[in-house]
Amino acid sequence: MTIWPFKSPLNELEKTFDRVSARHKDWSIISSVDDEPACANDRLLNLAVAAVDRARNIGLPILDSRQSREPRWYKTWPGEHYRLLTSLVETLNANTVIEIGTFTGMGALALAQGLPKDGRVVTFDLAPWESFEMTWLMERDFADRRLCQVIGNIAEGIEPYREVFQKADFIFIDGPKDGVTEPRFLEAIGSIELPRNPIVMFDDIRVLNMVDFWRRLRRPKLDLTSFGHWSGTGLVDWNGKP
Repeated sequence: MTIWPFKSPLNELEKTFDRVSARHKDWSIISSVDDEPACANDRLLNLAVAAVDRARNIGLPILDSRQSREPRWYKTWPGEHYRLLTSLVETLNANTVIEIGTFTGMGALALAQGLPKDGRVVTFDLAPWESFEMTWLMERDFADRRLCQVIGNIAEGIEPYREVFQKADFIFIDGPKDGVTEPRFLEAIGSIELPRNPIVMFDDIRVLNMVDFWRRLRRPKLDLTSFGHWSGTGLVDWNGKP
């Protein structure tokens, strides 16, 4: 199949960009997949089908019961990934879940809802949850240790957190998308053995700074954006084979 390249002066591209009416928009790149360095395997395809089907009937009552000045993004699906997060945890029967990037806690609570009774979410950030004005989190969320926050940066060294990562069944990475940090996350996680064969989910893979990072990733992977976050959702079978 031939697709004629779209070529236009920068000012024409800017006019096209301006014509798109959306609450939020950004630049991205479309690229072929036949020459990708890695593709989806059966595990990812089976997981995606099961998790998407499950997400159709999931609600997030814990977030419904909370107040925050942040918009209720979790009510949008597809388009936002919160119901998919819960569904993935449930589908995987994930006992230990890691989140990188706590921020307001919406994702952490969605992940926690999908846990089995003895499961836990360990969420990493550079700042404590209570420092975010629009947080959805409360002190009681941490009382039974099903939810735990670690203040630390694994991009600067994963060794202090080796034990928890080696127990991980699912890792959700929602970093700054600065073109530097995510590759460091990849290097840090890749430096240790992950014996539980976790699924790793990257947020915002279609944001311009993430496009090259995602394309270069040489592990079994699946772009699940249409059923996740409008800015990109990517699943990786960390120890898997294509």
